[in-house]
Amino acid sequence: MTPQIILYIIIGITIVSYLFSQLLDLLNLKFYRKDIPEEVRVFYDQEKYQRSIEYNRTQTRFSFLTSGISFAASLLMLSLGGFGWIDHLLRPFISNPTLLALSYFGIIFLASDLLTLPFQLYSTFVIEEKFGFNKTTIKIFFTDKLKGYILGALIGGALLSLLIFSVNQIGPTFWIWFGVIASSFVLFMNMFYTSLILPLFNKLTPLPEGELKKAIQQFTQKVKFPLDNIFVIDGSKRSKKANAFFSGIGKKKKIVLYDTLIENHSTEELVAVLAHEVGHFKKRHIVWSYVISVGQIFFMLFVLSLMIYNSNLSLALGGNQQAIHLNLLAFGILFSPISGITGLGMSILSRKNEFEADAYAKETFGGEALASALKKLSVDSLSNLFPHPAYVFFHYSHPPLLQRLKALG
Repeated sequence: MTPQIILYIIIGITIVSYLFSQLLDLLNLKFYRKDIPEEVRVFYDQEKYQRSIEYNRTQTRFSFLTSGISFAASLLMLSLGGFGWIDHLLRPFISNPTLLALSYFGIIFLASDLLTLPFQLYSTFVIEEKFGFNKTTIKIFFTDKLKGYILGALIGGALLSLLIFSVNQIGPTFWIWFGVIASSFVLFMNMFYTSLILPLFNKLTPLPEGELKKAIQQFTQKVKFPLDNIFVIDGSKRSKKANAFFSGIGKKKKIVLYDTLIENHSTEELVAVLAHEVGHFKKRHIVWSYVISVGQIFFMLFVLSLMIYNSNLSLALGGNQQAIHLNLLAFGILFSPISGITGLGMSILSRKNEFEADAYAKETFGGEALASALKKLSVDSLSNLFPHPAYVFFHYSHPPLLQRLKALG
């Protein structure tokens, strides 16, 4: 295909993707029930319910603005050859292909982040603040951003350098070797994220001795869950929203509970939430998700190997010559419909896994305690109780609350 045809396809994908996303958001925005339904009244009062509707509508309307601006910027860059223009500006100063690619993507990332910075600030300090969620200070906000830049430069830069080296030095079979590297990195992050990355942003402290720790230990011993450590994370310094998770692959696991979760739930409810997380481990959801993600990595890299040496991709983005970084950018857009389909499949699988984890918690600990915890989490986070089915199908990794409660019986 000629560069012009490739550019038309890229622009077409960008437009269709944007319009489809906006259609789903619009459907979800209009799909709400004004009067509180009977099945919700037992745990959701009218005032709180109306506030949840207002919160979700505010978020959706704000996303129309932010996504519209991002879409317009992308369309202008594609139509005017802006991506190729940046490459043209950098070439007189940088001859090494790896350094050129790192500089190129660094500029693209910084420009994109600066463009959206006002919206990030508004979302955190106006919307989240208005609805009582925000606990982040300006200092924490910008400190997190700086740490994110440094981590992105170190980790992202290292992986990109290895990819560029593999493409240039190994040739068309690079996808096999880099696939091994990428899969190993994902495994490494699954195992050590809580130990190495999370402490850079949050403080993790061992759960103190007491009723909760004893109840957790009794449950994990009962179901033979290999427990290593139980930590409390200071999530309250950024938001009032709560969560819980465990990390690690192998015999030892780390359980992490948000301090906001502990503050708002009973011991029974907390153990039930933990039982749900243990269910993911017992049902091998983590292992299978990793296996599938590895398959996706190798498939994506194989398709990339068929396109990465095509100079027409670079020319389509306005480049004057073949550039690996321009080809990577073009590939990312061209591959997005396929990644959308695989992502949809993963969401369907994830929702199935959530039902199975809920069932495991019900069988091993108690459905009533888990249902109570889910209700509280929903109320406290002002979640959308009645999302549009199409929006759920394409976006939700977890089933809507009422479906989960029905399944728990």
